[in-house]
Amino acid sequence: MMFCHQPEKWSSIVLKSTKKKRIWLLSFLMILTLGKGYKQIRNNSLSPEAFLVLGGHEEREKFAATLARQYPDLPIWVSSGSPQDYAEKIFYNRGITGDRLHLDYRANDTVTNFTTLVDELKAQGIDSVYLITSENHMLRARVIGEIVFGSRGIAIEPVAVPSQNPPEPIEKSLRDGARSILWLTTGHTGTILFQFIERPL
Repeated sequence: MMFCHQPEKWSSIVLKSTKKKRIWLLSFLMILTLGKGYKQIRNNSLSPEAFLVLGGHEEREKFAATLARQYPDLPIWVSSGSPQDYAEKIFYNRGITGDRLHLDYRANDTVTNFTTLVDELKAQGIDSVYLITSENHMLRARVIGEIVFGSRGIAIEPVAVPSQNPPEPIEKSLRDGARSILWLTTGHTGTILFQFIERPL
């Protein structure tokens, strides 16, 4: 009797797994479609007009502060990085002072790193940024950036901070790409929705 129920159990597991794969495939296709469209608006002759540093590791801020010394006229935006006093000290120790540094703590993940700042940067006339994050995080950041910033005509020039960590799973890029598309269409990033979808079956 126990054995005869096994096929139904495995069939249910396969169906759930297939449904999840379809969701990711759909997300991937949407990302590719939008990505191609937004890449067309990028103008490679644009010189970046600001730095955008994604928080998460102080090495990114230290790297950005050192690099920014070579571009003394560019403002620096740090999205949800180190605590304010510590972040200011990192940049001050590398000669970055005054109103060049903008610390913003509204973001709570990589998608909101972009969605919380895109309109503010655009309002300031910024059409291109140096995107600074860890090497293993760059793929996901670029997927989101191409969609979110691309929707406002802001080009990104990636600058990867060396990292010893392995590359992130591709699923994270697909998930956050889909969340970025959701933000474009609804104004919401879908954090709760995608957490529900990703729950273990």
